[in-house]
Amino acid sequence: MTVLATVAGSKSQDGSISEMEELPVPQNIKISNITCDSFKICWDMEARSKERITHYFIDLNKKENKNSNKFKHKDVPTKLVAKAVPLPMTVRGHWFLSPRTEYTVAVQTASKQTDGDYAVSEWSEIIEFCTADYSTVHLNQLLEKAEVIAGRMLRFSVFYRNQNKEYFDHAREAQGNRMLPSVKDNSGSHGSPISGKLEGIFFSCNTEFNTGKPPQDSPYGRHRFEVQADSLFNPDTNLYFGDFYCMYTAYHYVILVLAPKGSRGDEFCKQRLPALDITDNRFLTCKQDGEGGGLVFHHAQDVILEVIYTEPVDLASGTVAEISGHQLMSLSTVNAKKDPSCKTCNISVGR
Repeated sequence: MTVLATVAGSKSQDGSISEMEELPVPQNIKISNITCDSFKICWDMEARSKERITHYFIDLNKKENKNSNKFKHKDVPTKLVAKAVPLPMTVRGHWFLSPRTEYTVAVQTASKQTDGDYAVSEWSEIIEFCTADYSTVHLNQLLEKAEVIAGRMLRFSVFYRNQNKEYFDHAREAQGNRMLPSVKDNSGSHGSPISGKLEGIFFSCNTEFNTGKPPQDSPYGRHRFEVQADSLFNPDTNLYFGDFYCMYTAYHYVILVLAPKGSRGDEFCKQRLPALDITDNRFLTCKQDGEGGGLVFHHAQDVILEVIYTEPVDLASGTVAEISGHQLMSLSTVNAKKDPSCKTCNISVGR
């Protein structure tokens, strides 16, 4: 049974919630079926006065607030009241639960009195739990939103990655002339299942509208590795949608994952991310040229694509050169926080 929790706030005449020793205190609390914005809760209770219980009071706090006083007026928005229903019950609601967040929960049993006040038990023990990542259902909702603004497709021919000179020197000297995957940072949606888990190498492919070539400016460094698109993206590669977000600006970012079929990254993504048809999607396509038989590549015009390639890349497969433009640090997305108020790129679950 699903229970939509609402804010509790009934007080006795002296401003406090009355207590009755007869009401049983919840024992052995168990949290299960945790999603990014819901969880199931159940507990054991002594039989005494069980029939008098009309409501459950739930004290739900982010973990750092677990020592806050129960039912202080200023804390009321985190305190929930639900009608007494058979357990386990589901607590859900994007207005108070966020993904990948540690919470504490404690419970009281309560009996509503004829004057509207509540008699309550003592608080149970405090239990800790952490909400989950976005599921593929949530990611498909993000995907649909991203498709709306992707814009028309522009042709491109290379993937590129900007870094400082030291990065490429280290790749040559200490990594066998290879760029190696690293764990994705926490940029983008808070519930993204790839943040802090998926290993890969970030590439760009967006082109300037007037030249059809990569821009000469970059926030990530003055040295650029360029590789022909078919080296990373071809019929032996699977493509996945990873995220859609903005950073309090007019620009929107789409994260895509390129994973060679059967690779470790591919297996990771199959379980967590929506797969895209490489020949027919709104963001990044790879098709056979009807005339010459080669591969033709297109990217979406109206979003900035961040492409994660899940395997090592040999520097010998491309070229490294210094760009002539500026290093625009303000455009960096490293650990960038998503704007939770943007209606374009948020969905109706915890941020």
